[in-house]
Amino acid sequence: MADEMSPRERMLGALNHASVDHIPLCFMIFAAMKKRSRDGYDFVERQLEMGLDATVRIPTRPLDSSMDHRDLPGLPVSFHPDVGVNEWREERPGEPHPVVLHKEYQTPAGTLTTEVNMTDDWPYGNHVPFFDDYLCPRSRKFLVEEREDLEALRYLLVPPSEGEVEAFKKQAEADRDFADGHELLTTGGRGVGMDATAWLCGFRHMAISSIRQPAFVSELVEIIHEWNCSRMKVFLDGGVDLFVKRGWYEGTDFWSPALFRKFILPYLKREVKIAHDAGARFGLIMTSGSMPLLEMLADANLDVLIGVDPVQGKGTDMPEMKRRIGGRVCLWGGVNGFITVETGTRAQVSAAVEEAVRAMGPRGFILSPVDNVREDSPKAWENIEEMIETWKRVRGI
Repeated sequence: MADEMSPRERMLGALNHASVDHIPLCFMIFAAMKKRSRDGYDFVERQLEMGLDATVRIPTRPLDSSMDHRDLPGLPVSFHPDVGVNEWREERPGEPHPVVLHKEYQTPAGTLTTEVNMTDDWPYGNHVPFFDDYLCPRSRKFLVEEREDLEALRYLLVPPSEGEVEAFKKQAEADRDFADGHELLTTGGRGVGMDATAWLCGFRHMAISSIRQPAFVSELVEIIHEWNCSRMKVFLDGGVDLFVKRGWYEGTDFWSPALFRKFILPYLKREVKIAHDAGARFGLIMTSGSMPLLEMLADANLDVLIGVDPVQGKGTDMPEMKRRIGGRVCLWGGVNGFITVETGTRAQVSAAVEEAVRAMGPRGFILSPVDNVREDSPKAWENIEEMIETWKRVRGI
């Protein structure tokens, strides 16, 4: 057993497959705690009081108050200065969704348009965000449909401005000082790849286009990759220890292994190398459909697969995952957040923690609910307490 480590040392040890004093417990996302926190620093300190191995996600304070990209936080998403945006609503009485929201982006290379059904649970009023999961099932017309739309799209995917970079650097410096003072790991990014194609084009259109119009898909993912790298550089220059990319929509729930190899893997390899060249580690969030891709993820030199979900993750087999890539890729997760932690019994939570630790510990493993604990209810907090108590009992296995 190693001497007692700081949270930073423990997390780095897990990422490096080294011996640690005990398995770390670090929540991927913890919305229930955020609701109770004054700010980003209070959010971290509350987790430390619970004994968790919290990280500092840079920036701790939002740099953009707009609702255009809630599912891609960290840096503003700004357009070319020559882009104009118009929005309006249309009433269609008698239809299942009688209000349709319209948005157009006027660029020097043409106009892109989208139409979205305003459902009862639509959270944005008359506004249509640029990037958001709510767009996927509600869009009547997606923003990008043909290869001819891509030149206009380039005007919407531009690198961060000098002012945005400077604001980020200023916040990152304060956040690093806070992290250093508490001996915590820093994370940042929310890089994006195929998740952005879902927001821009829709799942169905991308799946069909990958077969019928591969040149269109190739050019689209190249544009997104270049844009992602321009944002990635800002985080790496800001000194994050772990750059995180979202790949919720990159698993085999959406893409076959052959299509993953063709359209996703080359860019993932490039981005992992960029992070490593900057002295940072690279994590990919993929909570379902990862099993057929494990060897490709390891071959990409991925440092950590974030979101190992034994309940809602399609096909997830924790012991098999550990056997196949456990010595090369750190595994982060192990317990379902919604079904187990938010709605399960204390006994179910305890059993899930024990199973995860047996299957994926002791090295190269970070325990977490997957992918979030949102519910701020007495039952959820009782189960969080049970998770922590069980972790403390078995974390040294």
